[in-house]
Amino acid sequence: MKLQITRGIAIPEEAMEFQFVRSPGPGGQNVNKVSTAVQLRVNLDSAGLPAPIRTRLERLAGRRLTKHGELVIEAHRQRTQARNREDAIERLVDLVQRASHAPKPRIKTKPSRASKQRRTDTKVRRGKAKKMRSKKSIDF
Repeated sequence: MKLQITRGIAIPEEAMEFQFVRSPGPGGQNVNKVSTAVQLRVNLDSAGLPAPIRTRLERLAGRRLTKHGELVIEAHRQRTQARNREDAIERLVDLVQRASHAPKPRIKTKPSRASKQRRTDTKVRRGKAKKMRSKKSIDF
């Protein structure tokens, strides 16, 4: 079974691994007895993502990416293991969807002649104001 993210992007179940650990989040006394927090590990090598999407995903992941090419998502917001698992999957889907959108390329622009003129006029005016403040020495 695959986790369908978009039409062309699906992550196979073999690439995902769930680990359940004790949660620092809400849960009262239950938090000391039951492992409700979820660590979702996704092996990006076996995830089958297209190269540009994988590159953007690695950039977006930041410190959640290990040296071995695994994306680690920790979920411990909810009180139950099942809801934390759903939360981790939702966050993975959101991250991959954000990576699937290519950024709009920046178009270089030049400053207009009028804006250059305004800038130099302002600089000249500022320089004159500063010059007026200086003490003029009068030689007798």
